[in-house]
Amino acid sequence: MSETLATTKLNDGRCLRIRTAGVEDAPLLREIIVAAFANRPALDPRPSALDATNESIAAMLEHGFGIIAYVDEVPFGVIIVSIADKQAGIHHVSVSVSMRQLGVASAMIDAVLAKLSEYDVEEVHLVAREEFPQVVDWWKRRGFIEYGRVSPFVKLRRQARISFQIPTAAAMGDFGKRLAKLLRPGDLIIAAGELGAGKTTLAQGIGAGLDVEGSVISPTFVISRIHRAKGSRPGLLHVDAYRLSGWEELDDLDLQTEDLVTFVEWGTAIAERLAEDRLEIDIQRSPEYALESDDEPRWVFLTPIGERWDDLRAQLES
Repeated sequence: MSETLATTKLNDGRCLRIRTAGVEDAPLLREIIVAAFANRPALDPRPSALDATNESIAAMLEHGFGIIAYVDEVPFGVIIVSIADKQAGIHHVSVSVSMRQLGVASAMIDAVLAKLSEYDVEEVHLVAREEFPQVVDWWKRRGFIEYGRVSPFVKLRRQARISFQIPTAAAMGDFGKRLAKLLRPGDLIIAAGELGAGKTTLAQGIGAGLDVEGSVISPTFVISRIHRAKGSRPGLLHVDAYRLSGWEELDDLDLQTEDLVTFVEWGTAIAERLAEDRLEIDIQRSPEYALESDDEPRWVFLTPIGERWDDLRAQLES
């Protein structure tokens, strides 16, 4: 049975829905994949996606899952994911030509990474083509690191999301203190989540763990606030990017981050340029609870990006 993974709006305002796909969807997946790859420039060697069959697609789905993206309930995008030995592979990323440049691919990758948090997966791998350096850069902006080339193929990988269920607001603060033990000067944390999800509570826990001066409160109106450390730990630069429209406005603040831990609320798609390596945190309310209390359980999803965070999973589990 298919599962709806995400429903959102595209850049042009149309409704995007992403669902899981099973073996029974193999003909539809193949149709979208072949059509998308046929609209790309001819390559040598020929992309294997162009030779996909219903049977080969079904075989891939037996060892993982697929997703289909619908725009106003018309299917336009596909990704197939393989899973083996704590490794996930991303294959046949396809968006119909009429839907490109609208955010479909980004939304599908976000849905895949979120879904993989349900599996015992530590790394996500894919192969891109060096003939398309802009595509390789697109993957790198989404946290993938190049780890090898066998011309014309570029091998890329990133860590999978690490998930924790946090039962209460106090536990969120405690989780921040736990995370603070791992932090060092220059670290960048970008926190996402709806209003009231617990971003500031997490920042307060990190501030307590770093033993910084002053009360850590959301700096919505002043944009940024520095909390100096009382001891030998780094201080905390707390940024609220809610009122900022893009990187340029954040850059205008001329933030000095080298000697501090930088924690940016609402910083997705704005603050990534502050550091090549970063830790992205997405806080989501548990859907089975009514959205009434600050003390209801949350899910915290950590996405380590860059070599700085390569051993985060092991450190958190130790």
